[in-house]
Amino acid sequence: MPGRPPVAERRLHPVTPFRRAWAPVAVLAGWAAHDPNGAQEQLARLTTTVLLLGLAVLVPLAGLYGFLSWWFTHFAVTDTELRIRTGLLFRRTAHIRLERIQAVDVSRPLLARVAGVAKLRIDVVGADDKDELAFLGEREASALRAELLARAAGFAPETAREVGEAPARELLRVPPRALALSLALTGATWGSLCAALVVPPVLWVTTHNLWTVLAAALPLLGTAGASSAGRFVTEYDWTVSESPDGLRIDHGLLDRAHETVPPGRVQTVHLVEPLLWRRRRWVRVELDVAGSANPVLVPVAPRAVAESVVARVLPGVTVPQELSRPPRRARWSAPVRWRGHRLAVTETVFATRHGLLRRRLSLVPHAKAQSVRLTQGPWGRLWGLADVHVDTGADKTVTARLRDAEEAVRLLHAQAERSRTGRREARPDRWMTTR
Repeated sequence: MPGRPPVAERRLHPVTPFRRAWAPVAVLAGWAAHDPNGAQEQLARLTTTVLLLGLAVLVPLAGLYGFLSWWFTHFAVTDTELRIRTGLLFRRTAHIRLERIQAVDVSRPLLARVAGVAKLRIDVVGADDKDELAFLGEREASALRAELLARAAGFAPETAREVGEAPARELLRVPPRALALSLALTGATWGSLCAALVVPPVLWVTTHNLWTVLAAALPLLGTAGASSAGRFVTEYDWTVSESPDGLRIDHGLLDRAHETVPPGRVQTVHLVEPLLWRRRRWVRVELDVAGSANPVLVPVAPRAVAESVVARVLPGVTVPQELSRPPRRARWSAPVRWRGHRLAVTETVFATRHGLLRRRLSLVPHAKAQSVRLTQGPWGRLWGLADVHVDTGADKTVTARLRDAEEAVRLLHAQAERSRTGRREARPDRWMTTR
């Protein structure tokens, strides 16, 4: 029986060398940022002729490096894996098993959008870092993403290329006006702006040192920008859609990102309510997802809409509305904060809430609880209080604080049993195959 023909390897888009040519320049910029005084002294010693000669050598070398790194990078999709070979001097081959792919995200930075290319990032079970293909043509990236997701869903190699993109149904879209207003009503935005306006003048009056003022002002201005304008640019046109591949998230004003929340990977859901949002009944939904760096599911939405999206992420889960407070004697352990701690345990989730100015409700499905612990310090023993911690698969912990000690013991044993039962009854973390 004749063997199958070898799999044809493909290269990245020809624009890739221009992106990789910046690596030597980035090394020099990093050195200059690490030692600005030394860099300034070295530049002062150089003449104009030497600088021009250096640029004449550096630019061709950077271009050659970018070309060679692109030339020696190949990828191929076989019957069982995605294979990526990289490396100019030291070769590296990544073998990504198709059945272990959890998500394939597409991102298009601003310059990449101008060039008509996109970056593909592959999320694999058990891997902390994502492998990526940067860059591919936009059509090729979309086609490869659809093929990989179809193969992960169990389609045969012969039909995976013909399946195409799975259909999606839009669940919500965040209007730009609502996003801008929500950022304006966030305490962190005003706090960082006030700090950026107040601290530099105070330092100038006390020190009269320009470098000290700049060293304090620049990070504060950067924090203020990231908490307001930066978030607006990143979360602009935020759209959540439902597809057989999971929940799809598209967002970005300058850099567009297309991400997927894979089924079964969500360990915890957090509903965040800043103080100034409560009158409008707005919430922010964040996730703890194993192997994902993006914690945001919904940047802002009415609570009812947000809860409907949560129901799609955690099928069968209803957000509890009534949560119990700690006993009144807990005020001696935490005079102010004790009022913000709440607890609810339903048939599907372990739910805790903390915070007075910024409420944070955390929902852990029983099937996602990896371990349950009880802690009690000397002050807690004095007042008969204890904390119950639920650890999840995303290396996160949700804690019910300041509970009655006897209640905490009962809660510990009951939650351990609910977690065992939940894992036995949970559906497998597999892709849907209805397309």
